[in-house]
Amino acid sequence: MKIDILTLFPEMFTGPFDSSIIKRARDKGLLEICFTDIRNFSANKHNTVDDTPYGGGAGMVMQAPPIMRALEHVRKQRGDMPARVILMCPTGLTFNQYWARDLACEEHLVIICGHYEGIDERVRELAVTDELSIGDYVLTGGELPAMVVVDAVSRMIPGVLGEKASAEDDSFYRGLLEYPQYTRPRAYGELSVPEILMSGHHEKIRRWRRRQALLKTLERRPDLLREDVLSNEDRDILREIVDNIQGVIKGKA
Repeated sequence: MKIDILTLFPEMFTGPFDSSIIKRARDKGLLEICFTDIRNFSANKHNTVDDTPYGGGAGMVMQAPPIMRALEHVRKQRGDMPARVILMCPTGLTFNQYWARDLACEEHLVIICGHYEGIDERVRELAVTDELSIGDYVLTGGELPAMVVVDAVSRMIPGVLGEKASAEDDSFYRGLLEYPQYTRPRAYGELSVPEILMSGHHEKIRRWRRRQALLKTLERRPDLLREDVLSNEDRDILREIVDNIQGVIKGKA
């Protein structure tokens, strides 16, 4: 996969993309990430790319021409390869694991990092295919959200993780939060690893993990328990969980 990031601050990406899984993916040639400084496409000697908003108001707005010239430069560099053009902005759709899986199927992504009070609306109308946000809070710019998107998407690219199961066991991959994980030592203080995980019985372990994932999701993110992610077994397990909870409540009443 090829990812081009259009930004005012390319230096922000140096550390995060030069270590860990993303670095290994880049070294293997599975992922190519390039950065384009939007300021280089300014038409004035001061390399400014923003101006005051028409109609008045506080702050500055990123101009359309520098962004569009930067985007055209990237397209020419890639030989006009088709691309999803993503704008990171507060008004975008909420990025989640479904988006990560969808975008990982693309050969080329272009991510535009907004800044200041936003970008000229005409960039959206002329070039943007998707608008994404990583949450309902305000950040200084789109650089940190772009890092989040690239990290999540890169994990879905075949060959990036050591085992396919590593990605599939992640929280949200199949619509649920991840089950609890344990490693050595078996006992730590007064806490020990659940006996079921030491049993060697793969089917019982699988069912225990699924139950724990469902229980954690029910407690913390019940909004994720949609019908399309639940199997018949999941529904049976959830009924058992609910029956147990009701039994405890009745016992205390």
